[in-house]
Amino acid sequence: MAASPLTDTAAALQPGRPGPLGAQHDGSGLNFAVFSASAVRIELCLFDDEGQHELARWPLPTRSGDIWHGYLPRAGPGQVYGLRAHGPWQPERGLRFNPAKLLLDPYARELVGQFHWRDEQFGANRLQPLLRDDRDNAQWALKARAVGDAFDWSDDRPPATALADTVLYELHVKGFSKCNLAIPEPLRGTFAGLAHPASIAHLQRLGVTALSLMPVHYALDEERLVHIGLRNYWGYNSLAFFALDPRLASARQGQSPRDEFRAMVRVLHAAGIEVLLDVVFNHTAESDATGPTLGFRGLDNAGYYRLETQDPGQYENLTGCGNTLDIRRPQLLRLVMDSLRYWASDMHVDGFRFDLAPVLGRGDQGFDRNSAFFTALAQDPVLSALKMVAEPWDLGLGGYQLGNFPRGWLEWNDQFRDTQRRFWLGGRSVARSHNGSSTRGDFALRLCGSFDLFQPRQRTPAESVNFVVAHDGFTLRDLLSFNERHNEANGEGNRDGHGNNLSFNCGAEGPSSDAEVTALRERMQRALLACNLLAQGTPMLCAGAELGHSQGGNNNPYNQDNATTWIDWQQADQNLIAFTARCVALRRAALPFGNHWYNGLSDPLGLSDLTWLEADGGVLHGDGWRDPASRVLGCLIGRPGRAQAPLLLLVNASGDQQPFLLPGGVWQLLLDSAHPTGLAAWQGQGESQYLLAAHSVQLFAVAGAGVA
Repeated sequence: MAASPLTDTAAALQPGRPGPLGAQHDGSGLNFAVFSASAVRIELCLFDDEGQHELARWPLPTRSGDIWHGYLPRAGPGQVYGLRAHGPWQPERGLRFNPAKLLLDPYARELVGQFHWRDEQFGANRLQPLLRDDRDNAQWALKARAVGDAFDWSDDRPPATALADTVLYELHVKGFSKCNLAIPEPLRGTFAGLAHPASIAHLQRLGVTALSLMPVHYALDEERLVHIGLRNYWGYNSLAFFALDPRLASARQGQSPRDEFRAMVRVLHAAGIEVLLDVVFNHTAESDATGPTLGFRGLDNAGYYRLETQDPGQYENLTGCGNTLDIRRPQLLRLVMDSLRYWASDMHVDGFRFDLAPVLGRGDQGFDRNSAFFTALAQDPVLSALKMVAEPWDLGLGGYQLGNFPRGWLEWNDQFRDTQRRFWLGGRSVARSHNGSSTRGDFALRLCGSFDLFQPRQRTPAESVNFVVAHDGFTLRDLLSFNERHNEANGEGNRDGHGNNLSFNCGAEGPSSDAEVTALRERMQRALLACNLLAQGTPMLCAGAELGHSQGGNNNPYNQDNATTWIDWQQADQNLIAFTARCVALRRAALPFGNHWYNGLSDPLGLSDLTWLEADGGVLHGDGWRDPASRVLGCLIGRPGRAQAPLLLLVNASGDQQPFLLPGGVWQLLLDSAHPTGLAAWQGQGESQYLLAAHSVQLFAVAGAGVA
């Protein structure tokens, strides 16, 4: 319940301070501060606790530079409010002020109400977009609620896992636990469900060290989806960068989403697991020039968004979502930095994954790794110590920037994904097409940290985030089960997403029964997981890949908040979970490839730290790297990252067993992906032929080296 402020006279609103931005409680009242460079007046509107009735309206009395501010004595946490901005209505010039529209504070910590798609939510007349719509939307508008920040963190400590030991696990908060019967029903699909002992037990069994949570910021469902009975399940349509989506909270015992989230972080930290947030600072839910006026657009359209130079009435669309936030502007950069610091300092998260990250580094001349955004992060004493992960592409000109981010940044490596798929599966089972076939040379290049992309810029191998599937695309099981996408339920005529076109080599005979097809699929899953988890770089698992999750062939289920995307724990492949856990444990114990660059990867002849082998035991070199027919090779790792003795990795992506001449010494098999759980008990003398199973990865250590 909000403290009762004076509401009878404008004199109650005092000048206040220009910062911090948003609504801040100082123990005696609330200070309100909001940015707008072009408005001529900003009004503060107070509402009752449910946001239904407007109690008072005052102009913010003071302007300091481009910050409007005022102080309300006796007001406190719980106060519900909105804003109205006065200024010119000249949409052709990028000015879209409309005081009839109640606006959301960009710094809102908590939102009140349910959003309704109505014509009143649009600043422009929907039939004549150059005309202003003067109908008041306050009855249906989202409002902000001032909050207090007290929380008992107890002895919470960030795990601060070293990058070389990091194993990322991407998940959707709802989809992860919604169908887990080991969790009480009211908690399933929520922050509390993710913190439940059943969830923690699975994560610890796998050995993952960091969760990469798909967006948890308050997001809107697009009007088109609502009209066909769907919603934006993934959440990449943010409206409030400081507020949580309440649909991800259980609200048990009246607990706020903020406190439930913080309690979740505290539990995960106690289990040794870091929390990273997927953040979408490239665009907002206000969409293009035909979109609603909800906050940013109404407060200062030209100050928040990148507008077309020749036509300021239109938006630069570098995101495919209708608009692009203009991080070139100091106040927008401040908003992003303030949001990141809030989540790091107040909510204790350990890092961020940036959606369409090149947008954040775009200046007037395109992407710049020395832009103000990257510079601001690098000097920040709090944020510079966290894990920063880039999705290194956007939809603008020159938007593909893999390998070009500043040192210390991690980057999603789609070339690792595509090469692994082509090498193991054949065909064109990729989401992004790159020139060249996947030869043994391509495979080795990606297996060893993509040094061609990262080493020239003095990056470390661990900055390559290696994955074979992510939330966007086929699940691992579906990648091996469907020749074409099946996105009919998305309402786009099955035209969205990417095709698959599988054509992997099944061997000389090929599978002759459904059971053999299933066995082959399971073996391929294990081979891809093994390469993903043992490769040089930072591995990322997508939740469900470790247990055979299927989406029925839907490779773009962004709007499927149902059993399509919710992990079916009842059907979990326990052998595959055990195999995945074994790979992670071996990585942790042996770290086959260290976080340093190996000499002579392109010409390994005679070098002892890393030697690539043909099946006959000879050194792989020259044209052998480019032979499109061969899918068998070995890697003798003379200087592993953690094991004290050499390791040997053998790969057979062909459909037939292959004899492989082992190097000299006595070798112990640590991992056999041909086995359902990866267990291996083989030990034998080198300089003898070993029969390497089809579609398999096998890891050996020198016998007696002590690698578990």
